[in-house]
Amino acid sequence: MVAFLQSPVGIIRIQENNGFIVSVTIAEKAGMNDSSPLLVEAINQLKEYFAGKRKVFDLPLKQNGTPFQQQAWDYLCSIPYGETVSYKDEAIAIGSPKGFRAVGSANGKNNICIIVPCHRVLNEGGKLGGYAYGLEMKSYLLEMEKSFK
Repeated sequence: MVAFLQSPVGIIRIQENNGFIVSVTIAEKAGMNDSSPLLVEAINQLKEYFAGKRKVFDLPLKQNGTPFQQQAWDYLCSIPYGETVSYKDEAIAIGSPKGFRAVGSANGKNNICIIVPCHRVLNEGGKLGGYAYGLEMKSYLLEMEKSFK
């Protein structure tokens, strides 16, 4: 099942499978919305996030990945709203102190953008670094979070 939300960063495509949110991506165009309680709740929580009223998402999530990727994605969800860490900080936190490149690769495979906040991870020294949807969107999300913090 799939639903779409027009947001400040573009059209967000939310996919549900077997009671879990499995994908949140930016789409080029909206399609028809399927209706399920979970998709409705995901849309509501994303709207609250963009309005500065939601700091933590409470949705069942599921992504397929290696144990290392799962660990990296779980860590992303622990980064507080409006705060950032470096790839090195994340690597140390998940027990792989020299694995900052592997962390960057794992974060790049995150299929649940915004809700699993890989945008909160920066290069050493605070530079934006990479982001699947471009640095403009990453910067927007970080500035928005700072303004509502």
